[in-house]
Amino acid sequence: MWAKPLRPEWTALILIYWCMALPQRVGVTVAWTVGLLQDVLQGFLLGAHALAFSVAAFLTLKLHRQIRVFPLWQQALSTLLLLLVIRLILLWTRGLIGHPGVDWQYWLPALTGAALWPPLFLGLRAVRRRFQVR
Repeated sequence: MWAKPLRPEWTALILIYWCMALPQRVGVTVAWTVGLLQDVLQGFLLGAHALAFSVAAFLTLKLHRQIRVFPLWQQALSTLLLLLVIRLILLWTRGLIGHPGVDWQYWLPALTGAALWPPLFLGLRAVRRRFQVR
């Protein structure tokens, strides 16, 4: 299980993509619902992922026009910041319920998620165009 700390936050990455691609359809409500489902599935504090994903969706919706015109490497940096916001909110909620601090590996999923952003973006865009999702 050496690679477990490297596992990206796939749910957040896909949510960020769809918030940028279809801001009129995918927004804070969808992010809240997906976050609650993730909390239930992972047995995490109910509402922690919902809050984190909602904040990330809100920021993505506010900035999606600017982020969409960036080259992929700048989009990856923007995605890194959004993923770090999610990790920071989850760390804050862990602290509220009294869990101990975390080590540097806690932040690795944000880095791997940003590194995977360009192929993920291109793949999801191809799927969206193939099935003409508008």
